Amino acid sequence: MILSTTDFIPNREVIEILGVARGSTVRARNIGRDIFAGLKNIVGGEIEEYTKLQAHAREQAMQRLEQDAQRLGADAVINIRLTTAMVMQGAAEILAYGTAVKLS
Repeated sequence: MILSTTDFIPNREVIEILGVARGSTVRARNIGRDIFAGLKNIVGGEIEEYTKLQAHAREQAMQRLEQDAQRLGADAVINIRLTTAMVMQGAAEILAYGTAVKLS
């Protein structure tokens, strides 16, 4: 499966658009990370626990996007975008979406 943020694949032709493929996950903070983040906020610097949490959430959303594209019978997903939204206090959704296509 080819995954791309561009709207084309070099040396390949899009022969069919299958629709929007999407994958998402909702992640919540936890009290342990929040305590450490609060301390880190005082002294400054990167809050690595949240960085790791977001990275894992992005990877899971991308995996689910790929699974959705496979379900649609796609060879590739083009024009992939990632977005996030607060679902509730302390919980956010990461959404990956793009155009599932068949290639020549």
